[in-house]
Amino acid sequence: MLVCIYSVSVKLERAAFAALLLLVCGFAMAEDRVKLATQIWTPYQTVDQNGTIGGVAVDRVKCTMQRMGQPYEIHVMRWDKAQLMVETGHMDGFFSGSANSQRATYAKPSSPVVSEYLAWFIAPSVTQDLDDETSKYNLRYGAKFNTSKWLFLKRQGYNVIKKPRDADALLQMLWQGDLDVAYEYELVFENSLKKAGIPLDYFKKVRLKKQDLMMHFSKSFLAETPNFLDRFNASLEKCL
Repeated sequence: MLVCIYSVSVKLERAAFAALLLLVCGFAMAEDRVKLATQIWTPYQTVDQNGTIGGVAVDRVKCTMQRMGQPYEIHVMRWDKAQLMVETGHMDGFFSGSANSQRATYAKPSSPVVSEYLAWFIAPSVTQDLDDETSKYNLRYGAKFNTSKWLFLKRQGYNVIKKPRDADALLQMLWQGDLDVAYEYELVFENSLKKAGIPLDYFKKVRLKKQDLMMHFSKSFLAETPNFLDRFNASLEKCL
């Protein structure tokens, strides 16, 4: 018989701007639990005042694991650390993230946990057309530091001048005139606008593309657990 036990504990690391939250669902041996890493990223992954983890992506992952009858742990930490922990074998998977060549070297993505539009958010003072190739060099662009979005802008030759730690910091840079254009997921940036009390239509928004965000499982973990990814994807489909 499957028995699910949920317990929550939170440990804040102020210097690293991180939190550790453990959510356990298990039936017997702790060794059987799948260890998953994620970041606080509203509205996809959230932690409320009581230390309860939630959000669109988390709820779908919980639902998927429960449908599989799979014991699991979810650890919340810095995004760069979450990926490193999977790459070094200390965690079995991380979410929610897009696919890129670096992640593909050590992990395999699941079916999309969520799909969201990426967009430009443009300061009211900007008059230059972003389709003009020279705008890449003339305007000041920003995205959350060390993410696929930030790295994409750098690789494509955009004038990236800031290293915001999150969407809230990115918004403040755009609001205060330190940036001309922010590159972020639509729901994430609009959540920051709401928290800051800024009208959603204050910045011009240009949708670019819809991006799939997945669970990324360690290749070594998948090698030890045949058919796990197929089972995960089949269960995830029923939780969307």
